[in-house]
Amino acid sequence: MGNNAERWVRGWLRMGVAWRAAGGQTAAVATELHIPWIEGESRAKRWLVGVSGGADSVALLHLLAESGFRNLVVCHLDHRLRGGASTGDARFVQRLADQLGLKCEIGRVDMRVRMMQSGESMETAARKARHEFFVECARKHRCRRVLLAHHADDQAETVLWNLLRGSRGLKGMREEQMMRVNRMELSLVRPLLGLRHAGLVAWLESRGHRWREDASNHEPVAVRNRLRGEVFPLLDAIAQRDSVAAFVRGAADEALREDAENTVVESADVIDPQGRIHLPALRKLPPAMQNIALRNYLVDQQVPSIDRALIERAIGLLDPTAAASVNLPGGGRLRRRAGRLWVEGYSFR
Repeated sequence: MGNNAERWVRGWLRMGVAWRAAGGQTAAVATELHIPWIEGESRAKRWLVGVSGGADSVALLHLLAESGFRNLVVCHLDHRLRGGASTGDARFVQRLADQLGLKCEIGRVDMRVRMMQSGESMETAARKARHEFFVECARKHRCRRVLLAHHADDQAETVLWNLLRGSRGLKGMREEQMMRVNRMELSLVRPLLGLRHAGLVAWLESRGHRWREDASNHEPVAVRNRLRGEVFPLLDAIAQRDSVAAFVRGAADEALREDAENTVVESADVIDPQGRIHLPALRKLPPAMQNIALRNYLVDQQVPSIDRALIERAIGLLDPTAAASVNLPGGGRLRRRAGRLWVEGYSFR
């Protein structure tokens, strides 16, 4: 194992996950998991907790309960993709919430119908359905704070897939993120982002906690399944080190760079009081910052599937002799008129 990987492992040791070599693989030995966010957060606040029934979200729920968080609402969405197994997941989550004395919301959506109607991939449709379900729960329980169980392996998969799709840089998930869904701002928090899946499983086993296994996670169909089951093991073998750690470090570096760039863009005041881009202000920025400002604006406007090609088309609107609008994914449009750019054409706006 190289020096960088060794330093990364020592970092995980400090976070409470000890490692040992076993048969050429790196395996987790559960100790007490010390998670800074959980240790520092108020127990009095209400939180929604996304729980699928799998090991990661069940570990998060038990960690919260053992740490004294009682004002929790367990939120589970049944996607109806696996027949009786999906129903079994919902029942398991309901029983677990009852055992812990917590409120529980079970939602259901026919994902196949939704995919046919929207034309979206299963992963995209499922993610949007979960976010909409969280909005329903947020309104019912008057709580816009959502805890999610994404971990370091999820982060590495996200970074690699974003890179392959043409996203800018090694962009990953943030531990804390604001997201606008159906006119509501949700605060998403991922306390486990610094931990590995294997460590969470080992911790559950050491406590005797049960969870549900989703057999479809091991089928080489979905992109993430193939990244997890094929690509990362191959990268580990080629590099002779932990490739997940490298992608997670890259995401952390990218987040720092992104924060610095956003500070520069925000100081330029490119958004007018009506929430439109002020083109004279945008044109004063260096080209790289123009790209960042446009991307941030499209994200804030909930434009889906933003990639490098879309940003390049949007940048073309800075030329006053070019066409005055650009088509956006999902039926929207970015329009230029009277020195302003704005998004129109989405039903949720």
